[in-house]
Amino acid sequence: MIDKRNALRTTMAVALAVLGASLGGAALAQQKVVLKASDVHPEGYPTVAAIASMGKKLEAATSGRISVQIYPSMQLGGEKEAIEQAQVGALALARVSVGALGPVVDDLNVFNLPYLFRSTAHMNKVIDGPIGQELLEKITNNPKAGLVGLCWMDAGARSLYDTKKPIRSIEDLKGMKFRVMGNPMFVDMMNALGGNGVSMGYDQVFNALQTGVVDGAENNPPSFVFDNHYTVAKYYTLDEHLIVPEILLMSRRVWDSLSPADQALVKKFSREAQMEERVLWNKYEKDAMDKAKAAGITITEIADKKPFQAAVKPVWDKYGPKYAEMVKRIQAVE
Repeated sequence: MIDKRNALRTTMAVALAVLGASLGGAALAQQKVVLKASDVHPEGYPTVAAIASMGKKLEAATSGRISVQIYPSMQLGGEKEAIEQAQVGALALARVSVGALGPVVDDLNVFNLPYLFRSTAHMNKVIDGPIGQELLEKITNNPKAGLVGLCWMDAGARSLYDTKKPIRSIEDLKGMKFRVMGNPMFVDMMNALGGNGVSMGYDQVFNALQTGVVDGAENNPPSFVFDNHYTVAKYYTLDEHLIVPEILLMSRRVWDSLSPADQALVKKFSREAQMEERVLWNKYEKDAMDKAKAAGITITEIADKKPFQAAVKPVWDKYGPKYAEMVKRIQAVE
């Protein structure tokens, strides 16, 4: 009798344990996930707005189970810090420039070659096609990176701006200190153009311009205007030396914690964010140029870019050969 009672108790205990485990699993499946996202740009900037839109879609599709919390305006540090935080899982989503990611995933440095793209339209065709997908996979499949490449974002063309004088020719760059992103390619590029390249985080640029640590920097019109660099640097030169896309990364640790269904949703909505951001970008870039003109910024257009392109040949000689095959494929995109 006692044995039967013990057996019954054991059976009931096992049944309750199984039921508890499955209820726990169900609770876990319904657990709310808040994806922390970082961007160096302010609220309303195209990349920030596109990620906010992606978050709303994720929330709607999962009945509020997954949401995105964005920290814009460098609240969590610059792009280098965002990459490092994503690598350890402290941050779920990091929107960074390919320039900042090149030192982590070398394959991406092909996009950092000066004057690689003929125009932003050419760049968009490349990132929308098989080459873009291939390079996203290079990030995801890089075991040391600890990151997942989700989508590309347009960042227009990068041009020079400074506090000293209008730059009308390559000779005007001689001896001037220009901030560049933390990538040796960009330091070499600026030095080849005749200036002095100073590697520095984006979060330090405004102060460096204000205090004269650097004479200038280089970026697209919206960054120049809407991050207020135009209030201290009164000269903008449209030399368009770099057309470097931006990228939305996800922490590999956070990605692996999601179910395959949730991963598919993140991929779907990030691809939509890529297209939405481009539409927002075109308007934002025009608004930035209008605001710069209204503020009396001296805007110099470089009609003949050949001297600039010739000057960066040493950069191509040093870094180009290892990307020769990919460069051919990029240049073949019509």
